[in-house]
Amino acid sequence: MIALPRRPAMLGLVCLLGGCAALRLGVVDHAGPVAASQWHLYLIVGAVLVFVAGPVLLLTPIMAWHYRLSNKASAYKPDWQFSWVLEALIWLPPTGIVIGLGVLLWQYTIALDPYRRLASNQPALEVQAVALDWKWLFIYPGENIATVNELDIPVGRPVHISLTSGTVMQSLMVPQLAGQIYAMPGMTTQLNLAASRAGIFHGENTQFNGKGFQAEKFNVVARAPADYANWLARVRAGKSFGQDDRAMIFARSAVARPVFMAGVPSGLFQRVLDTSAGTAR
Repeated sequence: MIALPRRPAMLGLVCLLGGCAALRLGVVDHAGPVAASQWHLYLIVGAVLVFVAGPVLLLTPIMAWHYRLSNKASAYKPDWQFSWVLEALIWLPPTGIVIGLGVLLWQYTIALDPYRRLASNQPALEVQAVALDWKWLFIYPGENIATVNELDIPVGRPVHISLTSGTVMQSLMVPQLAGQIYAMPGMTTQLNLAASRAGIFHGENTQFNGKGFQAEKFNVVARAPADYANWLARVRAGKSFGQDDRAMIFARSAVARPVFMAGVPSGLFQRVLDTSAGTAR
């Protein structure tokens, strides 16, 4: 008899803890300038929404209580028709809110354009991302290496990602660093991001693309510049790209753990782009 009340409480606790985990992996715990700007925009829009909804939620029960049937002292004015004050309260605040939000969103849309390069005194790290079934291939053309299901970047340096898909349309999203951007066969899209602190950040495909969709997740590992240089040296000295790797990459399968390859042939991204363009046609 005593255990019954505890079950809803435990279920509520689990839900709350799950919600905390979602916040920790999302834009609330932002780790880069793009996600930080997105969070700032969310706060402003949220405050405006509270300003809009607050009076309604507050005044509705007050007015219902005041004009209740038992309140005989309320004024009864059947001939009342118009009030400039009431009309101003009805029209001016919403008009100001719409204009203000329009200007704000216009400015943030330009500032958060995924194609917009991030201002920095360092050159952007170029990465080519290929969406596959059911994995992500990240090519570093300037380093002659590639990874599968792990994107490693240096802290404080902007990253410019060119995206395409070797299969169907998919979407890349790393909530703590940037927003969502689509990867489409035969086309190239772009995403610019940066990490302001070291850490491991969750990334995934958010566009359903078949039975392995749930496994198409990856980590973005932001490393201090010295650690990133050491990581590059380890990958270059490691396993070289071969025919088995090509077969593994383009097979319709998920991988259990990240794969790192050196000696990646140049032009691999363009070949995938050309092949997928022919398939799409």
